[in-house]
Amino acid sequence: MKFWKKQTHSEITERIRAALNQNQSFYKEPIFGMPCSYLDPLIFPESSPILADAPYLQTLINNPNHIGCHTLATSETIFSGTQEIEKYLIELCSVDIFKANEQEIDGYVASGGTESNIQALWVYRNYFLKEFNATNHQISVCCSFDTHYSIVKGCDLLSISLHQIPVMENRQIRIDVLIEKLAQLKKNGVQNIIYILNMMTTMFGSVDESEAIIEVLKQSGLNFKIHVDGAYGGFFYPFSNPENSLNFENENINSITVDAHKMVQAPYGTGIFLIRKGFMKYTHTSSAKYVKGEDYTLVGSRSGANAIAVWMILMKHGPYGWIEKVNILLHRAKWLENELNKRSVCCFRENYSNIITIKAEHLNENIIAKYYLVPDSHDSPAWYKIVIMDHVNSDLLHEFLLDLGI
Repeated sequence: MKFWKKQTHSEITERIRAALNQNQSFYKEPIFGMPCSYLDPLIFPESSPILADAPYLQTLINNPNHIGCHTLATSETIFSGTQEIEKYLIELCSVDIFKANEQEIDGYVASGGTESNIQALWVYRNYFLKEFNATNHQISVCCSFDTHYSIVKGCDLLSISLHQIPVMENRQIRIDVLIEKLAQLKKNGVQNIIYILNMMTTMFGSVDESEAIIEVLKQSGLNFKIHVDGAYGGFFYPFSNPENSLNFENENINSITVDAHKMVQAPYGTGIFLIRKGFMKYTHTSSAKYVKGEDYTLVGSRSGANAIAVWMILMKHGPYGWIEKVNILLHRAKWLENELNKRSVCCFRENYSNIITIKAEHLNENIIAKYYLVPDSHDSPAWYKIVIMDHVNSDLLHEFLLDLGI
C-alpha cells in the first residue's frame, strides 16, 4: 500500500487540525466574498465541549466548501487544507484499492453513487459529442437489467437511450442478447456505447463477467467507454476477491463509482467518482467564472467534512484492519447461505459477496417486517435481500433462522 497507512486517533486528529489551520476560518478571518459561513452557532456552537476531541465535527461546523475537482484544477484557496486531504483520499482509492498508477486518476467526493454514475454518463456523452461529432441519437447506454436505477435517471436527464440486457438465474447477462442488441443499434445508426459494468448490484450483490462483455464490445465495431458501478461493492469486492479485474489495471475500465455511506459507514451523502485523467474536461463548466478553477462536477458545492469522514475511517482501520472487517462479514454471509441451503431455502449469493437474496415464497410478513427485508419490487416482490453489515451479527442471524422455522 502506497498511501493507505493505519494511523492512531491522535495522529488523525493532528492531521485534521493542521488542515483546518491551513484553511481560512469564518470564525477568524474577514471573509466577505463567500455566500456561506460556519454552521449556525445557535444550533452548532463552536465552544461545545463535544468538539474537543472530534475532528470530523470540527470540520463540519467550520463548513469548508470543496466545490470543483481538486485533482485537476486550482480551487478556492481558503479551503486548501481540507482539499489536500480529499486529493489524498482520491489517490489512495485509485492506487491502493483500484490499482491505478500514481497521478493517473482524477476524481472527487460526490453526494453518492447516483451522482457519480450520472457524472460518468455526462462525461462520456460529451466525449462522444465532441470527439466523434456524434448526436445524442448516435449514443446509447447498455447494462444489465439488475443495474441501479441511477442509470435510468441519468439517461433521462441526458436524453440518451438506455438498453437493459436480461439476466439469467445466475444474474449474468445473456451475451447472445447483448450481441443482437449491439448489432441492432449499429443498424439503427448508433455508433457509440457507454457500458455500465456492475461490481455488486444493490439487490443481488451480483458482479458482471467483464471479460465476455468487453470482448463483445470490441467485436461490435462500435466506439465504447466502460464505467464500473461499484457504489455498493467498491469498498468490499476488491478485498473479498483481490484477483478481480474491475479496476484500472484493466485498460478497458475508464471510470469507477464507489459509495462511502454504505460499507465504509460514513455519513449519508458520501460517494466517490474516479476517472482516468483527460476526461473530466468534458464536463468543464467554464461559465462558473466566479469559482476559482471553475467547475467540472455535477453537484457543484460539496461539504469538505464528507471527505474528511472517509479519510478518517480508512486511516483508523488501516488496510489490514479493513481486510479483516471484510472477511468477517464474508464469513457470516457464507455461513448464512450454507444454513439456508441446508433448509432448502432458495437463495442467491454471488461469490465474494455479503448480500444474500431469498425467494419471497420462503418468507412471511412477520419476518419481512421484523428484519426490514427489502424486496426487489414493492409492487410484486419475488426476492428479498439480507445485507450483512457490521450490526448484523451472529446472534441476529441465529435468531433469524429460528424465526424462519424451517
